[in-house]
Amino acid sequence: MPTVMNEKLLFLKLGGSLITEKSQPETARTEVITNLLLDLKTYLNQRNEVRVLLGHGSGSFGHYVGAKYNTRAGVFTDAQWQGFVEVWRSARALNQIVLEIAKSIGLPLLSFPPSASLLASGKQIVSWDIQPLQKALAAGLISVVYGDVVFDEELGGTIFSTEELFFHLASRLRPSRVLLAGKEVAVFADYPANQAPVRNLDKNAPLEDFLKKSESQDVTGGMRSKVAEMQALCRQTGARVEIFAANHPGELLSALNGLHSGTIIS
Repeated sequence: MPTVMNEKLLFLKLGGSLITEKSQPETARTEVITNLLLDLKTYLNQRNEVRVLLGHGSGSFGHYVGAKYNTRAGVFTDAQWQGFVEVWRSARALNQIVLEIAKSIGLPLLSFPPSASLLASGKQIVSWDIQPLQKALAAGLISVVYGDVVFDEELGGTIFSTEELFFHLASRLRPSRVLLAGKEVAVFADYPANQAPVRNLDKNAPLEDFLKKSESQDVTGGMRSKVAEMQALCRQTGARVEIFAANHPGELLSALNGLHSGTIIS
């Protein structure tokens, strides 16, 4: 696998717990989303040579419905297929909120829903035509993906998280940085006490001893699975992953400029 990275490309995820009220079904934090996108716009105005692939979690939109129908485990019955559609609708509703806010501030987002173009088998990607997404990036647009339902040859259907999508896309697009913006200031070694932030995490470090699952409803595994996925991404591509908080205006902009005190995985 080649290790040449695209220094002008970065991936940015806006976490579901950051952009929604995860304890309240289908409740978006629109002010937070607006501030995050304004920070991104400011950064790109300063660095117009940079290209951004934007992802976002589903938070209180997709995860509640996904847990209700256990969609990630597979879709086989008529009721489960109805649940599949409900998860799709809920994830799409949040994506539309993000797109509308971006439109209101003049940020050129173009969405590429995985449900429309990705085919899996046993939760592994079989095919995904990303050429339109690449064309959008080349044109200076911000390509958007998000946690979504996908069709699966073995399971009928399942759910892919944004981190899983990033892993596949990073192996093909080779970003130099992958930024995960959330509510927590870092990955903590003593969760849930959260008194011992991990500033630097080796891509090969074992996680079982100190990373637990998420407190809130998260059908794609919580923090430990996300960090493990990002460690694998680092091993596969050589990109640097940064996990940090972006709860307040200006925090994302600082992180984009390399100024944050979160966790770096490398």
